[in-house]
Amino acid sequence: MKVFILAGGFGTRLSEETLLRPKPMVEIGRKPILWHIMKIYSHYGFNDFVILGGYKVEYIKNYFLNYYNNTSDLTVDLSTNRVTIHSNQAEPWKVTVLDTGLKTSTGSRIKRAKDFIDTNEPFLLTYGDGLSDVNIKNLVDFHKANGRIGTVTAVQPSGRFGSLNINSTSSEVEDFVEKPKGDGRYINGGFFVFEPKFLDYIPDSDVMLEQDPLINLAKDHQLGAYKHDGFWRAMDTLRDNQELNSMWSSNNAPWYVWDK
Repeated sequence: MKVFILAGGFGTRLSEETLLRPKPMVEIGRKPILWHIMKIYSHYGFNDFVILGGYKVEYIKNYFLNYYNNTSDLTVDLSTNRVTIHSNQAEPWKVTVLDTGLKTSTGSRIKRAKDFIDTNEPFLLTYGDGLSDVNIKNLVDFHKANGRIGTVTAVQPSGRFGSLNINSTSSEVEDFVEKPKGDGRYINGGFFVFEPKFLDYIPDSDVMLEQDPLINLAKDHQLGAYKHDGFWRAMDTLRDNQELNSMWSSNNAPWYVWDK
């Protein structure tokens, strides 16, 4: 089963980093967030990736073209131009990088990759800026048992600020909760599973995935929700990036589910 990753946007809210590279290549612990996402899927046995690039897609291509050497210890003999590899941390990944257009919307990026979608099995899809400890195997099993065209992972993001429960009579703070969950409503957390017929919901005109395709899928009662109450975080801003790096450096990264 293939994993498609949306990686073509401009990432304007993270412009401090994305002026130089695409958002999925912004690093957490010296590795692009794209690498972290791929490690999550790979942990559950999904190793065939299709990266839907656009803005600065050449950066992503060069990263994977040079992946072997850049993750190896090596000796370069400049007199003979001979390279000796001493050790390597290879991944069992097959990676296809597609240029799906500079300004193409998310839904249309998927449509442009239709030749790479197997007509005989579902495909996985997620955003190139979101991390989670969601169990991908359980997600796929849920999708298959649910029998619908699409499944979205539904999450409840934490708030930005601590919450105070205040006694209305005494004005005493009775409880303090650091960054509580939101208002109880679930949001789209990515980590989708789709049947190939989902392509029929994407028009030939440029369209966001979150507009007509998902809206019409829901209207047809063909979109299931896999509720995930564990960790989920999108890297939208520099602050998000800094907090994710802090989690990683302190060995408190909930998305770090692969072998340690």
